[in-house]
Amino acid sequence: MLHIPFLLLAAAGGGALFTTKRKQSPNKVAGSTAAATPLATTLQQAVGSLQSKVRKLANQAVEPLVGKEREGQFAELQSAGGHPASAIEAPEDEKQAQLQLGVSLVTLGVTVTGRLLYPPLMLLSLPGLAYTTIPYLKNGYQDLKKKRKPTASTQDLILLPGLLLLGDVLALSLTNSVLALSHLLVHKMEDRSMRSVVNVYGKQPMKVWVLSQGGEVEIPFARLAAGDLVVVGAGQMIPADGEIVEGAASIDQRLLTGESQPAEKTLGDPVLAATLVLAGRIVVKVERTGESTLAARIAGVLARTAEYKQTFEAKSTAIGDRWVIPTFGLATLATTFRGFKGGLALLLTCPGYDLRILGPLSMLSFLKIAAENGVLIKDAQALERLSSIDTIVFDKTGTLTLEQPSVREVYCYNGWQEKDVLRFAAAAEQRQSHPIARAILLAAQAQNLELPPLSEARYEMGFGLKVTIDNLIIRVGSARFLANEEIPLPEATAELQTKVHEQGHSLVLVSVGDALAGAIELEPAIRPEARQLVAHLKTANRKLYIISGDHEEPTRALAQKLGVDRYFANTLPEQKADLVKQMQSEGKKVCFVGDGINDAIALQQADVSISLRGAATLATDTAQIVLMGGSLRQLDQLFSIGRRYDSNMRNNYVMSIAPSIATVGGVVFLHFGVTSALAIYSLGLIAGLVNSISPSVARVEEIGAGQPRQESRASRS
Repeated sequence: MLHIPFLLLAAAGGGALFTTKRKQSPNKVAGSTAAATPLATTLQQAVGSLQSKVRKLANQAVEPLVGKEREGQFAELQSAGGHPASAIEAPEDEKQAQLQLGVSLVTLGVTVTGRLLYPPLMLLSLPGLAYTTIPYLKNGYQDLKKKRKPTASTQDLILLPGLLLLGDVLALSLTNSVLALSHLLVHKMEDRSMRSVVNVYGKQPMKVWVLSQGGEVEIPFARLAAGDLVVVGAGQMIPADGEIVEGAASIDQRLLTGESQPAEKTLGDPVLAATLVLAGRIVVKVERTGESTLAARIAGVLARTAEYKQTFEAKSTAIGDRWVIPTFGLATLATTFRGFKGGLALLLTCPGYDLRILGPLSMLSFLKIAAENGVLIKDAQALERLSSIDTIVFDKTGTLTLEQPSVREVYCYNGWQEKDVLRFAAAAEQRQSHPIARAILLAAQAQNLELPPLSEARYEMGFGLKVTIDNLIIRVGSARFLANEEIPLPEATAELQTKVHEQGHSLVLVSVGDALAGAIELEPAIRPEARQLVAHLKTANRKLYIISGDHEEPTRALAQKLGVDRYFANTLPEQKADLVKQMQSEGKKVCFVGDGINDAIALQQADVSISLRGAATLATDTAQIVLMGGSLRQLDQLFSIGRRYDSNMRNNYVMSIAPSIATVGGVVFLHFGVTSALAIYSLGLIAGLVNSISPSVARVEEIGAGQPRQESRASRS
């Protein structure tokens, strides 16, 4: 049975090389495959099977550390964005890291067995050692060539061959296993969000209706061109930038412009792609399609700002790199006075060397804790930066406020009562699904008002609704809609509308017959947790800002209600990012919290970016952190997790440096060699491993908030 590990290593190694060659020379491999013999085909299948088993071994080794909650949350976001669950399959570089760890573990097993039972067996570990060592030598050379200074990776260029020359196969095998585990853990921390410009059009239909030769014709969305006349009805998303040439509509532009209230659009008004028609029917003359639209240009600016996928470089790696040059100096002196073994002993226990695994392990522990509490930290760098954040910037609409407004007050005219006005409005809106309709219906339900059957209502769409109930004509909509319907409005209505708009509220008018019956004032519903959260963040001496694309009045009103002293209104998407950049230039560490397409550039610019589940796909794709519970309550909890992580990493630094100091003393005064250094290194590594894994093993239910653990729908299912 002793030959099995060797065959496994040889097959896995040969299979990996074969796969690499196929990637490099696809045409050549394709030709050879066509002429492959049945034996060759069988061998390829066997190699693929062995590779799969080795990767499975690696996954079994790291799965308890990684947990399933985070993967489930990624799958949930992908599904919400219209991507299949299979889209989050591990990329090729992660599969290669899995294979590397699997081979390292098998090689370590062979080495330990040979050391304990039958020394000649250790020769069988040489193919695996060669396979696992060469990539680190290549990485060290590339790192030295790129950075032009010694780093922890370039240290491997001396340490790994040195261990092999000394014949210390066990030390080399253990070191390779530690490095392989570290590399795979780093891959496990990467952001797996799928990103593309098409995400801007998350709910765009595959086909659209256009006017052609006097009639409506359905064509594929991809064929839509400038000059086409596209027909868009209630509940549909506008597919292109353009100008209304027929009809009128109420349009929700919140995700794109940040405006809290629907915009009333009619002949000659411009409209934007990726905005939603709430009520009405319009014909739009297309001016810009595809990547020329405002929505797509936002995505383009976002892509140019920074690469979506960045190489993760933890603080622990940077700390290890800083110790390399002093360690090289000490190792050179030790080699001069204590021999080659003394020099290698110092290299092996370089301060920060084992942080290459302790750092990722600690990070994974806290990523797992966050995921178990309903917070998806997609980008591991964000976890490291949380404790340094001193400025938090909130988008207004959809972040500090809920999508659905609430009825603040009902005004009555011409002898009608409040319940009558509310009943008529709710009856007219009962087939609508937009936020204003839901707010009115909820207010009617709260008063237990009975609504007439749907069959009694006849709908005429415009800036409002015109229905017939109990032989009465009821109109519900804006002042502009009622004026077009020739309903006389008293002067007090105009004054009321001005006052309401100054407060950031909206007004829905209701007429019965040919006279005004009343008006319903709607105010943006502030998230119930927002006031308490703002108060708590202010006590933590963090500077708070509101940045919004909405108008001055509603932005100022919200800031006053929440107690936020600083705000910016009427800001374009690029301006939001510029304001964040300006704060950073002043030395601030900025966290941006947003949910709209118009927030994506600012999210990319911020030091830490946060969005909420249910936000625009482009926002959740861009954000480093997603609050899966959809509540800002998790924000305070998140910062608490960041503080705990920072404390855990400080413990790791101590546990990494202490063994190094002990080894220096041992080499200088007690003539320590590699074996003794490895023993001390192992003790420090074990202590660090316990520190790194303990938060996850303890399954911290809630850090700092005292609330029960939250789970995403994906993890519950």
